[in-house]
Amino acid sequence: MSRIEQRFAALEQAGDGGLVVFAVAGHPTVEGFAASLGAVADAGADVIEVGIPFSDPLADGPVIQAASQQALRNEMTPEGVLDLVASFRHTRQTPLVLMTCYNPICQYGVARFAEDCGTVGVDGVIVTDLPPEEAQEWVEAARANAVDTIFLLAPTSSPERMKKVADFATGFVYCVSRMGVTGARSEIPADLRDLVHRIRAHTPKPIAVGFGISRPEHVAQVCAMANGAVVGSALVSLMDRAGGQAELSHTVGRFVEELKLATQGARKQAE
Repeated sequence: MSRIEQRFAALEQAGDGGLVVFAVAGHPTVEGFAASLGAVADAGADVIEVGIPFSDPLADGPVIQAASQQALRNEMTPEGVLDLVASFRHTRQTPLVLMTCYNPICQYGVARFAEDCGTVGVDGVIVTDLPPEEAQEWVEAARANAVDTIFLLAPTSSPERMKKVADFATGFVYCVSRMGVTGARSEIPADLRDLVHRIRAHTPKPIAVGFGISRPEHVAQVCAMANGAVVGSALVSLMDRAGGQAELSHTVGRFVEELKLATQGARKQAE
């Protein structure tokens, strides 16, 4: 059982939902990101998603696009991301997932990327533009290095696609709550519960819901339906507004603590 699977199993046993948070590697600065990564873990995040900055992102809204551009200006590369993960692993064991498009993996080398992920302690990878029908090479390489392969499902996903993703996914299934790009929203979609139920019909694996989740009340609502909630743009935006490194870590830590409180007992309430 992987570190991600262990974390979700422990949460379910406790009746809690999972908090998954996303940030872009190298944003707002390389040093600031590294400090924030530790602050997020110490504040109680259950899984941390780290975005590999890419010049042509898919599904990223304006906040995350701007963060990726800043990270690229800071000369962040896939190799640099793996170095940050290796440093993080010296002191912390929080499950960590990389999020990327397939192009950087191809440029890096599929087998080499999977091997290096396993070596430094990456627990899983989300490849946003890789459909399961074309994922065999990546899945085989990742599994050979004990790296979970996490796939996305959207409101438009057919039952056939849901079944295929359920078969390929390990760690958890990422449920995209709405069509469009990432970004904070004022409310979660009214049909989200139905979407989670449709996915659940195909798999007992943990389901984490992302896109538009930005507040503690959103997290509580989502965790009453699914196993976890993903908060990305709201955290990235907060990191943009923070001051120096000490203030950045403090601000990020407090926000994550507030989000994590909202997950406590959420799964029990769903029963």
